Amino acid sequence: MFDILVYLYETYYRPDACPDTAALTKKLSAVGFPEDEISEALTWLTGLALTSTEPSAAPVISAGFRVYAQQEIAALGTPAIGFIQFLESAGLLNALQREIVVERALVVNESPMPLDKLRIIVLMMLWSQGAEPDMLMFDELLLSDDDSVVRLLH
Repeated sequence: MFDILVYLYETYYRPDACPDTAALTKKLSAVGFPEDEISEALTWLTGLALTSTEPSAAPVISAGFRVYAQQEIAALGTPAIGFIQFLESAGLLNALQREIVVERALVVNESPMPLDKLRIIVLMMLWSQGAEPDMLMFDELLLSDDDSVVRLLH
């Protein structure tokens, strides 16, 4: 599924540039993606579209902090939660975007959530909102786990 999400991000600059579901399914199949992964990716994207367009009572700017439920901690894992908190504290995600990322990560049902997949979820959330990540965020989202070990903090 994540290979398809990356393919869509690289192929279509904006989500509204994507063809309709039937045409997209045919195109993804023609490129060589398996049917079950296509179905899973399109279902995940539909859920993302619903969370991105629904009005929410959650504040965009929050002075508080997020307390994760035990089920969320178990599903996401400490590294993923730490990464989400880093993005939020750096001002790269707001509270509403954080909640969308958490919700979409929980839907994946992979525990603990690998950081490389969480980065793709964040990238797709921004893509679905038509937001372009700034250079700091883009750097953080495209770093591999191995690269982060060598990286110096300033």
